[in-house]
Amino acid sequence: MIPDDGDLTCWLRHGRGMIGLGVAHRGSFNCAARAENWWRELVRRATIKVDPGVSDIDMAGPVAFLSFPFAAQGTYEMVVPKVVIGRDENKGWITAWNGSTWNPPASTPKPHRSLTFHPDGLDHDHWICAVDHILERIDHGDVDKVVLARAEIAESDQDIDIAGLVTRLATTYPQTWTFAVAKLIGATPELLVRSSRGQVASRVLAGTIDPSHDEASAQALRTSGKDLAEHEYAVASVARGLSDHVTNLKVPDCPFVLRLPNVMHLASDITATAKPGSTAIRLADAIHPSAAVGGTPTSVATAIIEQIEPVDRGRYAGPVGWVNAAGDGEIGLALRCGMIDAHRARIFAGCGIVADSSAQAEWEETVAKLRPMKQALTPA
Repeated sequence: MIPDDGDLTCWLRHGRGMIGLGVAHRGSFNCAARAENWWRELVRRATIKVDPGVSDIDMAGPVAFLSFPFAAQGTYEMVVPKVVIGRDENKGWITAWNGSTWNPPASTPKPHRSLTFHPDGLDHDHWICAVDHILERIDHGDVDKVVLARAEIAESDQDIDIAGLVTRLATTYPQTWTFAVAKLIGATPELLVRSSRGQVASRVLAGTIDPSHDEASAQALRTSGKDLAEHEYAVASVARGLSDHVTNLKVPDCPFVLRLPNVMHLASDITATAKPGSTAIRLADAIHPSAAVGGTPTSVATAIIEQIEPVDRGRYAGPVGWVNAAGDGEIGLALRCGMIDAHRARIFAGCGIVADSSAQAEWEETVAKLRPMKQALTPA
């Protein structure tokens, strides 16, 4: 059971990872470089002691959780917990920032009894019109791919129990990275970048089908020209973003099918060796926004998004994860997620629109992608 705390942070997968309790330091910035400099200065002044028994684990020792915006002009959040409880396959640890302690809250949040959902921005008819507009721009040769997103508002009769929400996401979607940073909660299947002692990895997802959990559906996804094209744009953009910062870049020839409870994705795992000074934050900043969440070409696609999406994405589809004192870490994309504000949650889903996209099919894909957060928010 995850402890209840209004400042809960976490990064969990397959029952392993970290839970951060309380806040020792928090910072908001206007760019990734300033966020990283702030963390580097905190580390420089900190007293760092790591148990030799867990010194081989990147998560053991001081860590900062981060949540960056989709758009460069947004707010870059960094949170350093007072206490971090961690666990990997074989070992557990506790990290206290400069000797901090954490006291559990005096009361436990009450489960909400009711929840209502309504569109925020693009309803069904406006979504269809927006996709048709993008397809016209694609037909005219202005752009190859645009990732269109929509939001829904969930309203509860009581404050939403963040710890309960995180527990349900981590239990139902163990293959994903469940995260909580500055009230942005979700379970993402996409790893933007992992940096670990000179080794770099990225899991790129693009191309989706609502699964019937059979091999025929997986084969249909593998051979879909529309989904393969969407995936190729995303892989190429990540490889291009990494190229100046790494060596030994290896990009798979063919994607594999990642099966999740709500959807199946085409996925590719890219690996490389980091050049000196290429920290996790710098690598993420170089890649983002990839074609998986923005489009191709990036500048044209993001301009279209600004024109036709009526709701500010904020930190949805932005980098989210953690970094350690050495600058290594894991940073995903904030997908299958929502912003929690007391008794309200704004949840998001998006789809990549390419030449062969169907507006109605893309709408149905967003319905499938909203399912994890809707299920986790809905009272049992």
